[in-house]
Amino acid sequence: MRAAFLLALPGCLSTSVPAEAQPPATDAVQARFLPKFARYVGWPAARRPAPGAPFQLCVIGRDPYGPALDAAAASERVDDHRVAVRRLPDERGAETCHLAFVRGQQPADTGRLLLALRTLAVLTITDQRAGPQRGMVHFASVAGRVRFFINDAEAGLRGLTISSRLLALAAGVTQRR
Repeated sequence: MRAAFLLALPGCLSTSVPAEAQPPATDAVQARFLPKFARYVGWPAARRPAPGAPFQLCVIGRDPYGPALDAAAASERVDDHRVAVRRLPDERGAETCHLAFVRGQQPADTGRLLLALRTLAVLTITDQRAGPQRGMVHFASVAGRVRFFINDAEAGLRGLTISSRLLALAAGVTQRR
């Protein structure tokens, strides 16, 4: 199963999209892959979901994905855990999240939300429409294709381990020190 994801991920992320269709297509690609990131991240033992409990994928702030993310998460299983999507207006309640897509109303709001999450073992994810602040995983359009960058150093500070398989697929990686 993991091999199939790794084989499919580069092709789906590198799908070329005409400029006029980019936002909806970009959102659709991101929505399909957000729940899959949970397969390639290790959390500290105290943060792993209990047996039968789901991984919590939170959308904090603005939600560009809607039902597309719900559908992608519904079909995803990580070990024996499903992936549940929660939407939060702000950082309150984020301590139960495992992954969090973060986007404020304005770029400064995104920065404030990321700052509020800085002490939690939560994989933060952003995209280029959120402004200059970046999560541990950051989606960007590179030559008309959806790609992602990983800040492995930041993930390490939060006790997270990102698989070398996912790091190899990233367009760029900020290495641990």
